[in-house]
Amino acid sequence: MTVATDLFCLDDDEAVELLQDSPWRRFAVIGDSMAAGEGDDVPGYPSGGWAATVARVLGRVRPDLAYLNLGERDRYAAEVREQQLPQALAFRPDLAVVLAGGNDMLRRRFDVDVMADEIDAMVGALREQASAVVTYGPMDITRSDIPLGDGGAVLGERLRMYGEVVGEVARRHGAVHIVMTEHPAAAQRSTYSVDLLHLSARGHAVIAAATVRRLALLAT
Repeated sequence: MTVATDLFCLDDDEAVELLQDSPWRRFAVIGDSMAAGEGDDVPGYPSGGWAATVARVLGRVRPDLAYLNLGERDRYAAEVREQQLPQALAFRPDLAVVLAGGNDMLRRRFDVDVMADEIDAMVGALREQASAVVTYGPMDITRSDIPLGDGGAVLGERLRMYGEVVGEVARRHGAVHIVMTEHPAAAQRSTYSVDLLHLSARGHAVIAAATVRRLALLAT
């Protein structure tokens, strides 16, 4: 299976067609390894992560597109706010993605309210600059048949909590929230890297397609 035959994905030409009316010329991404695009390569799917694919497509529609991805692995939401948000605001994007909190979920004690406050601060600051902002409800790996041991139930609960609180933040600020938690691809092994922490290139392609489809609705 490749992008061309994967029902959950789009090839670049299909994505460009959907985004023909997109107005965005300055695209910024802040967050952790998911934002940075880390994950295993998969033959037939683009490498570099979902954001690189979205930027490539937007760049074909708007050749003057400026793209800034500040995503970095092993960053907690507070670190993203402290270290990346100022640079993103200085960039003055008209389209921004906030994708952080994954590392917070992996802590022994996950304080969802503290994490939500950090996401709220980032989304709010970008919205105050009139940027369109996108957040996500993460893929739920516990829906797959991958053995996760005793921690699987806790992880599933945290993933759902994350999606709910971040979705509420997005609604409060008028941002776009893309729910991937119960996407059919979340139940498929090929969506995930062998470390079971990151998406594979196929998983990133699924996220990119969902993002393009939602942005196409926002642009009309």
